[in-house]
Amino acid sequence: MSQIKKGALLNYVTIFLTNAVGLFITPFILHHIGKSEYGIWTAIGALVGSISILDLGLNNTVVRFVAKYKAEKDRKAEENFLATTMIIYMVISTIIVVLGFLFYDYIDSYFTKMNADEIKIAKTIFILLIFNLAIGLPGGSFNGICYAYEEFVFPKSVNIIRYIIRTITVVAVLTMGGKAIALVLVDTVYNLLFLLIEIYYVFFKLKVRFKLHEFNLRYLKQIFGYSVWIFVYGIVAQFQWQAGHIVLGNISYPEVLTIYAIGLTLGSYYGAFSSAITGVFLPRATQMTVNNATPKELTDMMIKIGRVSLIVLIYIFGGFILYGNQFINLWLGDSFYDSYVIALTIMAAYTIPLVQGFTGPLIEAKNKVAFKSIIYLIFLAIGTLLGYFMALKYSAIGMISGTVIGWVIAQNIMNVFYHKILGLNIFRFFKELFRKTLVSFLIIMIIGYFINFIPGSGWINFILKGSSYSIVFAFIMYKFGMIIFEKQLFSKVFMKIKR
Repeated sequence: MSQIKKGALLNYVTIFLTNAVGLFITPFILHHIGKSEYGIWTAIGALVGSISILDLGLNNTVVRFVAKYKAEKDRKAEENFLATTMIIYMVISTIIVVLGFLFYDYIDSYFTKMNADEIKIAKTIFILLIFNLAIGLPGGSFNGICYAYEEFVFPKSVNIIRYIIRTITVVAVLTMGGKAIALVLVDTVYNLLFLLIEIYYVFFKLKVRFKLHEFNLRYLKQIFGYSVWIFVYGIVAQFQWQAGHIVLGNISYPEVLTIYAIGLTLGSYYGAFSSAITGVFLPRATQMTVNNATPKELTDMMIKIGRVSLIVLIYIFGGFILYGNQFINLWLGDSFYDSYVIALTIMAAYTIPLVQGFTGPLIEAKNKVAFKSIIYLIFLAIGTLLGYFMALKYSAIGMISGTVIGWVIAQNIMNVFYHKILGLNIFRFFKELFRKTLVSFLIIMIIGYFINFIPGSGWINFILKGSSYSIVFAFIMYKFGMIIFEKQLFSKVFMKIKR
């Protein structure tokens, strides 16, 4: 099996592991550190995470240019590029540390709803996370070098091993009485340890060298010319997933931040399932764009990928609508209803962008990244501002509502863009997307509603309902909702699992 295939397999293992372990570890952490510290931990993490946009997209740039110089067998240019990049990273890390010290004194005045003890915890976590970020951004380039050298197995295997060891350590530390600060200390130790392992692999196994032969402005133009829109995408991601934490941190108690964080976590799991499916098709889709496929061929591929992704997503979405609140009650307790609403809101807004995942490589291949970046940046910023005003009255639900409104407006504008500029037949896409699947889904939801009347409570009752729903979904969707290609695809997957 090639490095690429092994890397793809390990990527799916990582997605499964992250989601499965996350579902287990979240209530464990919450139980041991409490709602307040969990909220502080996630809010400070989001705040420091927003500073990570100073990466400026350099990690992706490293992958592209190192791969280019390696293919050209231009060792000198590769060494010079990496040395130049590392100098830039050192400057960025210095800026991060300076910003950290400047903001440190304002933590108590920004997080106005935290008491003195909570502020002390927040400041300690902040300093530790700033240190992690300062070493983590330059360290990310070593991962990028591995990918550029088409060495996918090592970094992905290391990531899996790290995640497992980290989980075991977290369980041990919390069992012995550790709190939020202990969690960050664990991450700090492992970040340093595994960074050293990656550095050793790059220098001594791949024989990569960093050497500044000349400091040429041409390199800076190349680096930032490519990374600028990746940087903008980074800002968009911050508005999408992190800004709500920061806004709520100013106006809400830590317990509200916890409720918001749980809802966002479940929403992010939803996207991961779709990514695992569409990831199988996207390399072929990218190849089509490079080979100048016609708009009809591109629309056909978009429909094919979109329908497969939609079937997986509506299975999860429908199940969460029907039994998600019971799951959260069993998982975390009955005080997290708002987390259920937040997760449901994200899933509803996220479904269409996810089933249109094909447009990502298409936009990149046609060099139209700038428009999408600007549109999402503008409307997610507006959504965040709207979320702030809505949060004043409706707390965490108001925050996510504002964000989602901006998100949906941006997506509708992009659909016009896909139709008018990229030549994709969006009307046909939605017609074919919901053909057979929509009616089948409505029937499944009606039956699923009556499944909810199965008497009892607890995990056994939930598993019984979920299993019944899964059987009904599989039968009706396979029999009435799928076309021939999808039946063959899911049959192959089922037979592989069975074997």
